[in-house]
Amino acid sequence: MIVPFLLLLASMAAGVATLVLPGLSDLLLLPVACAVASLLLLAQGWHRRVPGAAKRSAKFIVIDGSNVMHWKDGTPQIATVREVVDHLSGLGFAPGVVFDANAGYKIIGSYQHDGALGRLLGLPEDRVMVVAKGTQADPTVLTAARDLGARVVSNDRFRDWVEAYPEVLDPGHVVRGGYRGGKLWLDLR
Repeated sequence: MIVPFLLLLASMAAGVATLVLPGLSDLLLLPVACAVASLLLLAQGWHRRVPGAAKRSAKFIVIDGSNVMHWKDGTPQIATVREVVDHLSGLGFAPGVVFDANAGYKIIGSYQHDGALGRLLGLPEDRVMVVAKGTQADPTVLTAARDLGARVVSNDRFRDWVEAYPEVLDPGHVVRGGYRGGKLWLDLR
């Protein structure tokens, strides 16, 4: 937080100098822009330092898209993932979805990138990720959840990842779900 504050002071000093020194008044826009940018950085830093500020603004949740897309009838369907996204959004969550590279082939018959799957899910591209070919999605799902302080929606038990991600054993960290009688259920305890 000290660097943006120092930048703000330097910008203000440069602004005063452009007003006082002859011939520099044309440069006033530069220190004003720097002062505004410094204020924005200070505001962002303050927001991050307020305990729980990020958690109050959004309850993040990470969906294992390659797992969830099989929940309805065991057939990979993007509509299933979309229903889970919509349900969680309706509950106040900010869902993100991670897919294996082959998800598009299973759903549509061809590779689909983040943006294409995002459009199908009604999510911005920055909330959907298709991992690179030959890469397992599980560690990406678990890392994203850890980084965001989020839970994971999946029926995967992540047994191969318990040592690196012991939080998967915490009750409620992995949200299980599926369909009963044609209706979506999620164990959001």
